[in-house]
Amino acid sequence: MEDENSSNQDTKAVTAQADESGERELSFILDIPLELSVELGKTRMIVNDLLQLSQGSIVELNKLAGEPLEVYINRKLIARGEVVVVNEKFGVRLTDIITPMDRVKSLTN
Repeated sequence: MEDENSSNQDTKAVTAQADESGERELSFILDIPLELSVELGKTRMIVNDLLQLSQGSIVELNKLAGEPLEVYINRKLIARGEVVVVNEKFGVRLTDIITPMDRVKSLTN
């Protein structure tokens, strides 16, 4: 019986150490800055059209109204979402998170 209790205590101690070690390893990367950007749409234009833009000009994008926005971290697609307004500020409600496997597949396309 003592061997069982000793074994359980050893297992708990090892698990606690692993949890603490995992927290320390994760905390090491928590302060790394990332660039998050949200893409509403894209377009191409020639320099002459760009020079003709002025205040009030409308630039047509390749997405339709209501289509999801794309959310990028460090220029890698990680999610899609929709525009929301919170306290008179724009935000994005995430509706679809890109799985790691989908991200890997997108590298081959």
